[in-house]
Amino acid sequence: MSIVESDVKQVVLGGGPFGPQEIKQIVAAISEDFTQYRTLRDAVGELESREERSPAASVRLGVCQYLLGRYSSAIDTLKQGDGGALAHYYLAKCHFAQERFEQAIASFESAKGAGYNSDDCTLSKAESQRMSGHPEAALATLDALSGAVEQTAEYLYQRGATVAALGGNTSEVVALYERAVEGDPNHPGALFGLARENDRHGNEDLAVDLYERSAQQFPTYMGTLLNLGVLYEDRLQFDKAQQCYLRILDQHPNHARARLFLKDAQASGDMYYDEEAQRKRDRASQVLNVPVSDFELSVRSRNCLQKMGIETLGDLARCTEAELLASKNFGETSLVEIREMLASKGLSLGQFATTKPEPEPTFEPEFMSPDEQALLERPIADLNLSVRARKCMIRLGLNTVGELLRRTGDDLLECKNFGVTSLNEVREKLTAQGLKLRGD
Repeated sequence: MSIVESDVKQVVLGGGPFGPQEIKQIVAAISEDFTQYRTLRDAVGELESREERSPAASVRLGVCQYLLGRYSSAIDTLKQGDGGALAHYYLAKCHFAQERFEQAIASFESAKGAGYNSDDCTLSKAESQRMSGHPEAALATLDALSGAVEQTAEYLYQRGATVAALGGNTSEVVALYERAVEGDPNHPGALFGLARENDRHGNEDLAVDLYERSAQQFPTYMGTLLNLGVLYEDRLQFDKAQQCYLRILDQHPNHARARLFLKDAQASGDMYYDEEAQRKRDRASQVLNVPVSDFELSVRSRNCLQKMGIETLGDLARCTEAELLASKNFGETSLVEIREMLASKGLSLGQFATTKPEPEPTFEPEFMSPDEQALLERPIADLNLSVRARKCMIRLGLNTVGELLRRTGDDLLECKNFGVTSLNEVREKLTAQGLKLRGD
């Protein structure tokens, strides 16, 4: 028996102290060697089989059930505990995992009142507020904190995620995530957030590296494994993709999306693609769809681009220097600024001037209310699609909800790695807004 395995069993089954430090010991052991997850599972099974448990032993068991992802069982067990700070804190984390955010907030407050680390409880409360759709309240909670906690990786991550939820500047979000990773190179949330931002902006290699680092941590973000699996599929690494989905199912056997993605990956493994050509097309498509608002431009340049309806790098690459200079108040200084911005992404003005897309038919939904018509101009990002569905939108060059509505379900299904599961997801998101794909 290895030392690590012995330590995990001893912490779970022994009669010694059990608190935040011992929990970190379990987490670190599994992060270092994921096979120790089964050691934890076996030890929990042995503890569950004991006929009598003290309140303190119930807290120990409940925390370990939480680590295994058995949130309902953990709640029942923790309620039989001693009612102390640790029990309240992990009750809160179980509620959070089950998206019962109001109950989570109340339990985090109870844990704080019972003596659990005040900063940890406040940061967790802010995360619950953000996830419940109240990022303004989350930011206010974070602003109330002061002192050394403001330099911790968890604080920087929560602030970055909150700024992102508020639609803040991408550069600020990335900077906060990067500072968090500098403070803790193994912070799963910060690694996930940084990976997602890089994925969105076409930095696929870096995104994969960051997702892989996040996936090595325990407990692992399910979003990390799903997104990493999709990226592996894009690289035709179907075996690795399947491993990601199987890891999710090992902890959550009924995870519907992981089950469906696993089937897709298994089916795709027998198909042939020109991998390098596909990767180049995907990377180019992602770069061309990067919004110009992500860059620090002068007010004059930004206003001119806005008046011309230029929203992405692709729009700029299809625009000539003459067309830009013809715009009122757009001079040589702004032109140099735009050239430098495009060059940073390997692009140039007029590069795709001969490939301007034909204007699509005007979409005139007379049956829609003014609010619904305004929705057509909103970016597809507002639908909060999964990585797989979002990549299909990028490949098809779709930026707004209105552009999506011009497509049929069959149009979307023609896109690589976009199956019925993703189509149903898109339809559900649109239905929630009172909208439908063309032909539905």
